[in-house]
Amino acid sequence: MSAILTIKGLSVSVGSKELLNIEHLTASSGEFIALLGANGAGKTTLFKSITGEMKSASVDVDPVTLHQQGIKKWSSVELARHMAVLPQSSQLTFPFTVKEVVALGLIPLSASKQEGIRLVEDAMLKTDTTQFSERIYTHLSGGERQRVHLARVLVQLSQAEDKPLLLLDEPTSAQDLGQQHQILKLAQALCHEKGWTVIAILHDLNQAIRYCDQVWLLEQGRLMSEGSPEAVLTEDRIDQVWGYRPNILRSETGQTILA
Repeated sequence: MSAILTIKGLSVSVGSKELLNIEHLTASSGEFIALLGANGAGKTTLFKSITGEMKSASVDVDPVTLHQQGIKKWSSVELARHMAVLPQSSQLTFPFTVKEVVALGLIPLSASKQEGIRLVEDAMLKTDTTQFSERIYTHLSGGERQRVHLARVLVQLSQAEDKPLLLLDEPTSAQDLGQQHQILKLAQALCHEKGWTVIAILHDLNQAIRYCDQVWLLEQGRLMSEGSPEAVLTEDRIDQVWGYRPNILRSETGQTILA
């Protein structure tokens, strides 16, 4: 698998307070990565640093590269084709229909009208939003809005020339149980079937174990551990990070379950 995202020497501070210090991380094509850590560990700061929203202390070298090119060197249009972020919530107060919100993912991309319609319909089908495509977005529940924006970013990345990077910030936070699993299955399929790279901030460790290939575990802005979910999420480490010592069980299929 080829590296899509590389982070080297990333340091972020506000005043004298260091928020993030990452020596080296790599995300490869086809990987679904769970970004884990206690509240305040630096997960959202890392996302904002990857997108360039927060600047590294390094001014000479770009610490974040996408497809071997520093983030700062990408044009805004090309970057939009290859990297997207789904935030926890999105502020949109205009009375757009759901289909119109999803179609915002086509801007400023270059799909034809017919292709754009197909991309929007496909994204809505994958996110279970087709049934309310003509409803006004502001009339939806929080979970429905979250899935609409997931459809929008899927459209945004649909014309990537290389394998894209999708950042999901707590993508299941507003979803009921069934929708949580549908979203994580979709993310897993995008990675394993299409070669995308997905990094998701999650709080449910069992979901990370079940769906993700790798875990990045942050503590106080530093990388505490990385590797397979089973290797990273040990009883001792969970106790150290979250202050809770779980019982580790096995399902009938041999899958690890934390209780």
